Amino acid sequence: MQLQQTVKKSYSFEGKGLHTGRIAKMVINPAPVDTGIRFRRTDIGEDAFVDALAENVTNTARSTTISCGEASVSTIEHLLSALTGMGIDNALVDIDNVEVPILDGSAKPYVDAIWKDGLVEQEAPRRYIELKETVEIRNDEKGSVVRIEPAEDFSYDIKIDFNSRVLGVQHAEWNESIVYPEEIGTCRTFVFFHEIEFLFNNNLVKGGDVDNAIVIVEHPVTEEQVEHMSKLFNVPALKVREDGYLSNLVLRFPNECARHKLLDLIGDLRLCGGFLKAKVTAEKAGHGINTTAAKAVRKTL
Repeated sequence: MQLQQTVKKSYSFEGKGLHTGRIAKMVINPAPVDTGIRFRRTDIGEDAFVDALAENVTNTARSTTISCGEASVSTIEHLLSALTGMGIDNALVDIDNVEVPILDGSAKPYVDAIWKDGLVEQEAPRRYIELKETVEIRNDEKGSVVRIEPAEDFSYDIKIDFNSRVLGVQHAEWNESIVYPEEIGTCRTFVFFHEIEFLFNNNLVKGGDVDNAIVIVEHPVTEEQVEHMSKLFNVPALKVREDGYLSNLVLRFPNECARHKLLDLIGDLRLCGGFLKAKVTAEKAGHGINTTAAKAVRKTL
């Protein structure tokens, strides 16, 4: 029997939000049995709680936001993914601003801080999310699908296809044989070079930089465009590598982008309210369809 688990102590993180650019201080605290994952906006008040549940989702534009009353917390998916991948049932997350820090663009900072200390087992069995019927959400316009089928254990399989000459078609998976902290939690978010100017001009990714995202150069670009990007991010001598990635980083896996989309999927589906015992298959998935699937699961329970 798997017991519920929480963190051994409090862990603090500070950094800018990817979309708002605002600095937030965040503390992951131990929490009692059956708490689940709760956020508390300490800048609003001691009782400004938001539970990490699908019915609290209020926005899925490029990240996942949950809200309850005045309290909202955005870009929660990497943290929820980390807590799920490490097997954490219960945690209280205090945060003093609206957006979770992006840190390095992956779940690695959470894993590095928490994993080495181990977890605390609690005096209650884990509450698994078990389905009686298959849930399938499709978006035919985008070619997206998330399918969640009843199973004795968990497995996740994702396929990404951006019609990209650089990325190609990539797959990633997670199951009991795959160690999340080593093989999924370290994988960073990504963005296409041609999107960056648009995002900045539309007041998005204010906290984005080449330290927290893989930049994919899909179309031919000029030296002047790359120089402009260098100035935008205050990183000298950026170049485009032969494989189509910006020169500031080395991929952690050949399919790091697919693994990051899997990381996101795991985080979004934690909004089902616990650990899924299900076979999850996803194609061209994003926060919108992921959280819609989580809502559909919640309705079946």
